Amino acid sequence: MEYSKMLAEYGPAMSEQEVAAFVAECRQKSVRNQTAEVYKLCYSTIDLTTLTEKDSVESVGKFVKKAVDFNTHFPNIPNVASICVFPLFVDTVGLGVEGTDIGVTSVAAGFPASQTFVEVKMLEVSMAVENGADEIDVVINVGQMLEGDYEPMTNEIAMLREEAGEDTVFKVIIESGALQTPELIRKASLLSMFAGADFVKTSTGKIPVAATPEAAVVMCTAIRDYYEKTGRKVGFKAAGGIRSAEEAALFYTIVEEILGKEWCTPALWRIGASSLANGLISAIEGTEIKYF
Repeated sequence: MEYSKMLAEYGPAMSEQEVAAFVAECRQKSVRNQTAEVYKLCYSTIDLTTLTEKDSVESVGKFVKKAVDFNTHFPNIPNVASICVFPLFVDTVGLGVEGTDIGVTSVAAGFPASQTFVEVKMLEVSMAVENGADEIDVVINVGQMLEGDYEPMTNEIAMLREEAGEDTVFKVIIESGALQTPELIRKASLLSMFAGADFVKTSTGKIPVAATPEAAVVMCTAIRDYYEKTGRKVGFKAAGGIRSAEEAALFYTIVEEILGKEWCTPALWRIGASSLANGLISAIEGTEIKYF
């Protein structure tokens, strides 16, 4: 498939100045969304994440138990959408969340750098799904994207999409902090959707620049434009560096302003987070809480 020709059917990205102005506008509007109701919704969109070199079966098991037990402590707050881990711990999470509505998300395909053989990437994706992952998060080949090698990059994502299977929620990380410019962020988002992404995700959280409101604006605009052309709804996931309830409300406002309230649901909007969970719980309860 000639993905570059498909890109030509879409207009250019917003300028940096236009993006900055839109973010400033959303910051002002986000004050209206700094409410317990919105914070509860934001909490329900979280892919609760542990992706460190210290992870073990024991530590992940305890992490999952805390998430599963959450509603016994906070019955009025809807629980997280999923728990996100390395492929090695998918079965640990699956056993822990059995009987709940919490999904199992696995990063895969050479996360976070995506610098390994495509055969290894495909095997990692298929093994994660076989072990029980409901959702798969993969990273584009950023080097190819930066050099304009769009065809091999997108073809690889399409192969990984096929490997994951149509019943698996497939999220593509564009690593927006490495792409930097609105034009590259827009192109990477569109190419990911062309390749079959169910969600387009900002970041791995493993490089200095993670999710930014500016990247969210560009990505959500690309999702809107893609939907208007194809009728297919693609979700947006912001991940990395979102720590406070106020920041969550800003991202909520961006999604709401560009894509509409119909996107403000865990089915189409996610936040990849660990420390944010405590910030949202504290804001909802009106006192500092360190549950996780």
